[in-house]
Order: sequence, then structure tokens, then C-alpha cells
Amino acid sequence: MKIEADALALPGIRHGFFTRNGGVSDGIYGSLNIGLGSKDDTARVVENRGRVADAMQVSRDRLVTPWQYHSDVALTVERPWRDDERPEADAVVTRTAGLALGITTADCTPVLFADPDAKVVGAAHAGWRGAFGGVLESTLDAMERLGADRTRIVAVIGPTISKANYEVGPDFRETFLAADPANDRYFAVPDGMEKPHFDLPAYAAGRLRDAGAGTIVDLRRCTYAEEDLFFSYRRTTHRGEPDYGRLIAAIALE
Repeated sequence: MKIEADALALPGIRHGFFTRNGGVSDGIYGSLNIGLGSKDDTARVVENRGRVADAMQVSRDRLVTPWQYHSDVALTVERPWRDDERPEADAVVTRTAGLALGITTADCTPVLFADPDAKVVGAAHAGWRGAFGGVLESTLDAMERLGADRTRIVAVIGPTISKANYEVGPDFRETFLAADPANDRYFAVPDGMEKPHFDLPAYAAGRLRDAGAGTIVDLRRCTYAEEDLFFSYRRTTHRGEPDYGRLIAAIALE
């Protein structure tokens, strides 16, 4: 049901990068679709989210996810909110025990953060727009405002689309090169291909490294390639399917 990172096996902290398995949805949403914005049956999505909360060992009303919009906004969370009152943000941080912070993805990069000494945790949704716009740096900043030290922070990059499956256009590449010519190292044209491919997890890791995160780990799992475990927006698009399920990554202080 969930993948855990050794780097986040820390005292007083629970976490999980949840797969698509272990839920009640069917069809293209099979089976642990937690996407409130999907066209799946709402009751099934709510039950799936409840199962995630159970796995995180928090009450079902204490799993919180923001309304994501590919921004650089990192929100400090002190109490749960209702699913229909989700604030807009692409990262959440807390030092409040018993809250499970979650972010949803379907190819974008989920990053879970923890400073075990300060007892501060966070979660960020870093698609290319969010990562390019600074959401990872915003998350580190927000955690430091709660007492964390970025040199102690562990940041784990979860399942995301890999470079092998992330073809982009030349304009996309030019956007990154205009910001920093050194970004060219995140692009490559595979043999036999015409268009460049972008290494999103490596780019996220580079941004975290440049921002001074203490420990950075990439689980190196591809949402596009591992269909039995993960939903993928791009895979769905290539197949012409009408919608797609959403994954969740979550972290909590005991």
C-alpha cells in the first residue's frame, strides 16, 4: 500500500509514499485513488483517503491536503480543515503532532521533509512549474520559521516521472536555460529521439542541494513505467483515457 524511505525511518515520525493499491475504486481509478478533483465516485475517494489516514495512524479527519495549483506557496498547518475548505498551496509544513500532511501527484514529484530534532515535517508537490518557481525552497523556509534547521532536514523524492519517459519540447528547455544555462545538465536527447527529455527528479534534487537541505534521497521510482503501482497523468494522456487517479505522499508527527 505504501513505500517507505529508510532516510525517513526517524523516531516520532511516520510517512508513506502510497501506491495505487489497497483502495476501493475500480476501472481507471483502481484502486487507491485519493483525488478529490477526479471524476471518481466521491464516496470511494473519501474511503480511500480514510484508509490512508488509518495507515498513517491518525484519525480520518486529520489527513490534510491543500488545493494544489503548481505554485511556490508553502502553508503552515496547525489544525485540520474540511476537504471542501482546502486552502490553496503546493506545500504544507507543521510541528503539530497527530496531523498527517499529504500532497497529491500523478507524475509530478512528491517530496517529504523532516527535521527530527526540531520535530518539524513537511510535504511538497513539485511539478516542473512548482520546482522551477521555488516551492522546494519555500518549504525549507517555512520549516525554518517553525524552528527547523535546513542542514538537518531530510528530504526524500518519491515516485515521479523519470527522464526516460518525460519528453518535452524545445520551448520547455529554453525556459530553463534562460533562467540558468547550467540547467542544460537536466536535459538529454535519447538515441533515436528528436525531442529532449527532462530529468525532473534530478532537477528537484539540484534545487534542494543548492538551497542547503541536509540530506537528499531519491527513491528512483517512475510513475509512468510502473503501472502496477502508480497512476500517471502522462500515461493516461497517451492512451486517451478520460481521467486518471491521484497518488498521495504523507508525513506525520506522532
